[in-house]
Amino acid sequence: MTIFERYLSLWVALAIAAGVALGRLAPGLFDALASWEYANVNFAVAVLIWAMVYPMMINVDLKSLRHVGDRPKGLIITLIVNWLIKPFTMALLGVVFFKHIFAGLIPPADADGYIAGLILLGAAPCTAMVFVWSQFTRGDAAYTLTQVTVNDAIMVFAYAPIVALLLGVADISVPWETLIVSVALYVAVPLAAGAATRRRLKASGGNSAVAAFTMKLKPYAVIGLLATVVLLFGFQGNVIIEKPLVIALIAVPLLIQSYGVFALAFGAAWVWRVPFNVAAPCALIGTSNFFELAVAVAVSLFGLDSGAALATVVGVLVEVPVMLSLVAFANAAAGRFPDGAPACAQDGGRALRPASRRL
Repeated sequence: MTIFERYLSLWVALAIAAGVALGRLAPGLFDALASWEYANVNFAVAVLIWAMVYPMMINVDLKSLRHVGDRPKGLIITLIVNWLIKPFTMALLGVVFFKHIFAGLIPPADADGYIAGLILLGAAPCTAMVFVWSQFTRGDAAYTLTQVTVNDAIMVFAYAPIVALLLGVADISVPWETLIVSVALYVAVPLAAGAATRRRLKASGGNSAVAAFTMKLKPYAVIGLLATVVLLFGFQGNVIIEKPLVIALIAVPLLIQSYGVFALAFGAAWVWRVPFNVAAPCALIGTSNFFELAVAVAVSLFGLDSGAALATVVGVLVEVPVMLSLVAFANAAAGRFPDGAPACAQDGGRALRPASRRL
């Protein structure tokens, strides 16, 4: 293990602190970086995420995609949780907390905005970071790609109707540019680059060359994760300092939703005897959110300074620490799944399971 893997939890905490501090000390720098975007997709963050996703894409054997249908359980769990459970439980939690439990702490108009933001997040399963979390749990790369692709296809048709139903808004305009740019940057481009690299490596040295090359890239993937954390928290440093109570209140239902959805999907996978390298990504994909899409819709519907937009931003801030904790839990529970121990004991047990216990 590298020093980055061994003390990853410490580095993430320091990255969060550094991001908030730098966002306050050098707001001009982060304003400039924030301006490097198109359709609410920030290119600085996209490059870092691409650096994290690329190593996993090298492990995708495109020929194995045709066999994904032979193991439908993981995909079934993902689809049920993402589209039949998650959006509705997020809406329910929003109403319970902001209409009742937190009713005395915030104005009613703000409560409606926060609920709307939570709904926008809950109806948008993640595209990009799922590949990172899957890699940290040694997930089946081809199966994870299939799960993300199917979810993206469903999102094209289901996102607007679900959001319209839960918000009671008659006309929801899906930001197609955000959706298309995100899928292209986070899936299509790294997949093409990974496939080309895999072909070249296999031609020169076979599977051992592929494994050796991806191991060399692992430290850079962790560095990319830490840099992403610095940027995300730096972009919102002022909000965190100026509205700590509101941030904390919005985070409560998000945390309950995240851990609850993961427990449901991961538990269902365990009961159904889904192999660990499918079960872990299956549970993680529903837990994380497509925050670029949620932010874009919140801004277009309610405005940049709305409570809905703020709630989607809090979703960004909560996601990385929460997902790292779930990665750690998943790896610790790997031995309870049919293929858990072999999947996490690759490379002589030096890699992600020991590191994840320190996330």
